[in-house]
Amino acid sequence: MAPDTLLRIGCGSGFSGDRIDAPGPVVDALIAAGGPAALMLEVLGERTLALAQRERLHRPEAGYEPALIDLLRPILARCVAHGIPIVTNGGAANPRGAAQAVLALGRELGLPALRIGVVEGDDIRGTDALDDLDPWEGDAGAVLEPARVIAANVYLGAAPIAEALRGGAQVVVTGRCSDPALALGPMLAHFGWSEDDWDRLAAGTMAGHLLECGSQITGGYFADPGVKDVPGMATLGFPIAEIGADGAVLITKPAGTGGVVDRRTVTEQLLYELHDPSAYLTPDVVLDITGVRITEEAPDRVRVAGARGRPRPERLKATVSLPGGWLGEGEISYAGPNARARAELAGRTLRERLRMLGLEAAARLDLIGVVSVFAGDDRVPAGTADVAPADLRLRLAVATETRAEAERAVREVLSLYCCGPAGGGGVRTRVVDRIRTLSFLVPRERLAPRVILLELEA
Repeated sequence: MAPDTLLRIGCGSGFSGDRIDAPGPVVDALIAAGGPAALMLEVLGERTLALAQRERLHRPEAGYEPALIDLLRPILARCVAHGIPIVTNGGAANPRGAAQAVLALGRELGLPALRIGVVEGDDIRGTDALDDLDPWEGDAGAVLEPARVIAANVYLGAAPIAEALRGGAQVVVTGRCSDPALALGPMLAHFGWSEDDWDRLAAGTMAGHLLECGSQITGGYFADPGVKDVPGMATLGFPIAEIGADGAVLITKPAGTGGVVDRRTVTEQLLYELHDPSAYLTPDVVLDITGVRITEEAPDRVRVAGARGRPRPERLKATVSLPGGWLGEGEISYAGPNARARAELAGRTLRERLRMLGLEAAARLDLIGVVSVFAGDDRVPAGTADVAPADLRLRLAVATETRAEAERAVREVLSLYCCGPAGGGGVRTRVVDRIRTLSFLVPRERLAPRVILLELEA
């Protein structure tokens, strides 16, 4: 296929836990459009990677995105048949394990052949790459203790993904990489852009950033009834980017799906999670969006132009997972007349009991239904203090060093059934071990990304 041909990249998932049926309409649209295309499935966050690392501690064969096979089962055969490669960071803490699971799915579906590209090298546990690292500015002052490290994963860029695709991979599975790299990798493989063509890399990174959160750009997270109305929320279409060889970017979605793509949705997603719009640091390029122009060309078709790029950073961000103690949670509901007063009495009772146990300093209490999201009920916005909710949920969260302390604290919530105010019900409790994450900067020359090709033979 000619490298000057328009490339379409669809996004079928924006995070771990996204809709399982979302990729289908995107694949349908890519097939109907014809021409070169790729599908990205973004399912990995810092929290989900930490959870995957913890899961692999207990089950070495696990540690990849648990819904990966469910996402792929309805679309894998069609993508293979129509030459649409799938790129996903669903490998999480175990990319090779994920690839083996995809090969098993290929056998189940009766595919005659399947080539999987596995990108490794993001996991730097037990290597010299962890020595004497500076903390990322968001974790200033943090000290790295290698002996306590559960996991350490560096954000890799798009080059290994492009290498796997050039090697004929029909599915590329990565661990930790930058989210935009899932889209930029197919662009590098298709267009043959130089890895120092900064403006094109910036345009491709911008396109990947716009796609990476799935339906956020098609109205999902954007919707606000009466302020920003979005039709068809139950059938949101996920985004598709049309990319030109010159880096031209147009964002759209599958015809007949819910949601909307317009200047407002694109603007919100463009600014999402950008610390500095003039210097968005990625492993591939430093992206500057300050001169970007957003133009509505037609309904659900928005042109985005004007990205500029500067040379990539010399150091890459690594997420380091460390033991974080234990988290205990307990909830109980109060409903009916005088519900708030009874819930507040339950809260005061819990506080006193936790003080007696020496755990008060480690605890937080919220009345869910009375501005708990605003960091506690002592910060009630004006005009809401006299509201009498019909039902409330009292929540305790306690952070402890030991499991026994956490279990003892949440038991106090259960005891409110008889030892608390009238009418408490629906108690839920749980105790889990926590993983704390910090970020450090790793010199690029310490890293050795590698691509392994695995095949399902006829």
